[in-house]
Amino acid sequence: MIKNDLFLRALQGETVERPPVWMMRQAGRYLPEFMALKKKYDFFTRCRTPELASEITVQPIDIIGPDAAILFSDILVIPQAMNIEVEMKDGVGPWLPNPIRSLKDVAQVIVPDVHEELGYVMDAIKLTKERLDSRVPLIGFAGSPWTILCYAVQGQGSKNFDKAKALCFAQPEAAHQLLQKITDTTIAYLKAKVAAGVNAVQIFDSWGGMLSPVDYQEFSWKYMQQIVDALKDETQVIVFGKGCWFALQEMAQSGAAALGVDWTCSARNARYLTGGNITLQGNFDPSRLLSPPAVIKKMVKQMIDEFGKDRYIANLGHGILPNIPVEHAQAFVDAVKEYKE
Repeated sequence: MIKNDLFLRALQGETVERPPVWMMRQAGRYLPEFMALKKKYDFFTRCRTPELASEITVQPIDIIGPDAAILFSDILVIPQAMNIEVEMKDGVGPWLPNPIRSLKDVAQVIVPDVHEELGYVMDAIKLTKERLDSRVPLIGFAGSPWTILCYAVQGQGSKNFDKAKALCFAQPEAAHQLLQKITDTTIAYLKAKVAAGVNAVQIFDSWGGMLSPVDYQEFSWKYMQQIVDALKDETQVIVFGKGCWFALQEMAQSGAAALGVDWTCSARNARYLTGGNITLQGNFDPSRLLSPPAVIKKMVKQMIDEFGKDRYIANLGHGILPNIPVEHAQAFVDAVKEYKE
């Protein structure tokens, strides 16, 4: 039994004494303990070494005390497993030297045996579960097929992912073949994570907001729906689409247990668009953690008041930034833990 199951109870829509809290990218660069390991090991070595991945996952649990852990990994381990080369370059971020630009390129992409290619992730989960010792639940995650396509086609991060969009609009057959391969791999990957011991999964559609509502349906949502359908009977699924407020109504009917909301959508609108009966997660502006701790605490209380304490998970509206002081992250977590109606 998990000692602190507040996060899982909120996902199930139960009445809780206070909302649970965790932060996207909480196992990361704002922690000095993480930076010490970053100096010693390169990015994908940290992802691929179960001992390191589990140590990094548990660091924020020990240091700032959120109500859930999220496995340290990266959404780009999926394309790596699919025969797409991915590097992490300092100052650049993800770098894919051979981007996918045609049907011929898509033919070279494989749907791998996830246990063979990504077994190190399952090993990290098992090791992390030991280290957590049932203190809090563990979340596994994957990128949405559209978000993975963005990197695979663009070859790196982008402000507009114009090359990714060009493939979708000029060569839709190639785009849909690639999206389906990513979807099939992601389903197998998340199922393996559940079997290895994660208590919930989150799908990150980081670049969903780049698409118009019509294009979102075609190139992102229908593939995310396949993932939700395949996983919802096995575990709790959280769907987070950054900039995708326009799809919240449909997402609420998808079978997902919870929906992530970014800071551009108010609590009131999010509740209205989702019909008021699904758990919502979010949506503190990550940059707002640069405010003084007293201001953070006041704003967190206001945020919870607006969402309501039930069917709600306190989180940021996207990942925590590397320049956030640890005591400010602590103030965010503490404010939720101290919440009284």
